[in-house]
Amino acid sequence: MKLDILAFGAHPDDVELGCAGTILKEVSLGKKVGIVDLTRGELGTRGTAETRDEEAKVAAKILGVVTRENLRMRDGFFVNDEKHQLEVIKMIRKYKPEIVLCNAIDDRHIDHGKGSKLVSDSCFLSGLMKIETTLDGEKQEAWRPKVVYHYIQWKNIEPDFVVDITGFEKQKIEAVAAYKTQFYDPDSKEPATPITSKNFFESLNYRAQDLGRLVGKDFAEGFTVERCLAVNSLENLL
Repeated sequence: MKLDILAFGAHPDDVELGCAGTILKEVSLGKKVGIVDLTRGELGTRGTAETRDEEAKVAAKILGVVTRENLRMRDGFFVNDEKHQLEVIKMIRKYKPEIVLCNAIDDRHIDHGKGSKLVSDSCFLSGLMKIETTLDGEKQEAWRPKVVYHYIQWKNIEPDFVVDITGFEKQKIEAVAAYKTQFYDPDSKEPATPITSKNFFESLNYRAQDLGRLVGKDFAEGFTVERCLAVNSLENLL
């Protein structure tokens, strides 16, 4: 199955928080989108790996992605080495995406920055023919995505570009809310964390509104790039 876009997240819910609106929009335009989670988020203060598995399935349905996989790397302890790079390379070669979306380049949670660099490096290595990988007993062909874009997470990183997600903002919140164990729940008896506050949940909307304000739209999501963006003409700009 060849995908147009493959989104990676260090944990289930990273993709939803960072770029769910963009995914929803691209799916509505007929693009084939998939998600690969690096870990099961088993070190999360609330919930379990099993509840995160189920929540990820619900969120995937809301987003309309055609596939979602989990590489089951160790939450908190995976590293950017050959072993982990090869696992990511297998996914890139399996789905042959033109565009890869991945974690913020720097963030509060150490897995986000690690996941960002791991995926970015793997995208480059995936294009090298002399790196051999097999999947289900079959040799894979080299494949390098055209671009890698990093979504924005906890930190207010200045975006290199934004995507207008107006009209998809409510579905984005619905996809995030699928992770019932992770976010604001006034009835929860579990310990509080920085992402379980009402303020954090509400920040999803006001951040999207603020990014939208920058380009004269109601809601937007921001991304950073690894190389200069090019446009066919100035008319392509919003």
